[in-house]
Amino acid sequence: MRPAPPFAELIAACTTSAVHLEMRDTYLPEDPEFLAWDGGERLDIHETHREWYDLVRGTVGRGVRMQRARIASEPLAPYIRFEHAGTARLNVAAGEEVRWLPRRQASDIALPGNDFWVFDDRLVRFGHFDGEGRFLDNEITEDRAVVTLCASAFEAVWERAVPHREYRPS
Repeated sequence: MRPAPPFAELIAACTTSAVHLEMRDTYLPEDPEFLAWDGGERLDIHETHREWYDLVRGTVGRGVRMQRARIASEPLAPYIRFEHAGTARLNVAAGEEVRWLPRRQASDIALPGNDFWVFDDRLVRFGHFDGEGRFLDNEITEDRAVVTLCASAFEAVWERAVPHREYRPS
């Protein structure tokens, strides 16, 4: 594995699919948007995430299918509630397909140890976080066995997961 180039470069080179599996219950504990949301403030998600929204719209607009699956413990941890609250207005509105799988329903799925993106079934980008959810770094690999493992894990989760519009977390 080697350090990952910027996400925008990876997605720009993508021609058919970009799938993302998220498995943590907390991310970025010092994220100002999360802290504001947790304090009751509601931000304009399109303004705060304009770059992401535009990137997804452009990527989907050129025919790349973007899918995101989230494995989540229930009841949802505060950060995942924050993600859930903004998913329809940001991710889905931009063109991502998003599904949720309660962690209890993932026990018999072989999963890699880290969150990941798979681009065009040829390259994996792993995201590394510390125990508190702070971002550490990303790595990429084109190792066929790793790509196959991640693509298979994503598909297994996707098959069971509930579309965002139907997911009602406990």
